[in-house]
Amino acid sequence: MSLSILNNIPALQAENQLNITTTAANKSLQELSSGSRINSGSDDAAGLAISNGLNANVAALNQSSLNATNAVGALQTADGALSQITSLLNRSVTLATEAASSGLSTSQSAAINTEFQALLTQIGNIGTTTNFNGTAVFSATPISAFTSDGTTGGTVSISATPGVLSTTSLALTGTVLTSSTAATTALAAITAAITTVSATRGTLGATVEQLQAASTVDTNESQNLVTASSNITSADISAVVADDTKYSILEQTGISALQQANQQAQTVLKLLQ
Repeated sequence: MSLSILNNIPALQAENQLNITTTAANKSLQELSSGSRINSGSDDAAGLAISNGLNANVAALNQSSLNATNAVGALQTADGALSQITSLLNRSVTLATEAASSGLSTSQSAAINTEFQALLTQIGNIGTTTNFNGTAVFSATPISAFTSDGTTGGTVSISATPGVLSTTSLALTGTVLTSSTAATTALAAITAAITTVSATRGTLGATVEQLQAASTVDTNESQNLVTASSNITSADISAVVADDTKYSILEQTGISALQQANQQAQTVLKLLQ
């Protein structure tokens, strides 16, 4: 074996291998501390791009589920108000039927009509004061939910319009129960109003079911995408721990090898003694 003092090739080789081992050990420590296999683009550029895309989809799906839930809340608020209006209309049917009978005194007819007009006023109040999150529920503006999975082809808008709710919209304005004839006319109008309210509640109920289904689908899809993203980016802790142990041992043996390689150069000095 030739001896040289200009270049210690074994030491250079040991140092190079030690640098490789140290870099790998540092990477395994980073994975352990972060729990992620991908901590920079250099770790897995393709995997990082896919994971970022999936995370964007997840963000869109989570917000879409929230949008659907908010719309459900608004529609259920409208349905609850319509349920109360149905109760008021049913009471109005009773009053109109009573007023349509003959034999009532003028004061009795007046009392019945007074209650009826109070019911109509309350129906109007419900229509104008019912709101969700500070926004009027009964208007010509649709209650809608925009849902998306983050792609151009995965966009859906689900909506329903409760519409303006008033005695005018229900064709009850001007109805009175002051006479048998007027009560008969009012009874027909009240019955038609009940039908209208029932139809609206049916439409709102169907839309609520659609929104709830959309929210469930969005939530499930979000969970699946989170799992897919985690499979790409999450570190396999058991494997990383094994690697970390291996690299720790290799670092120690590498340092020992480098020391021995440096000591070989001391052999030259013995030739000069």
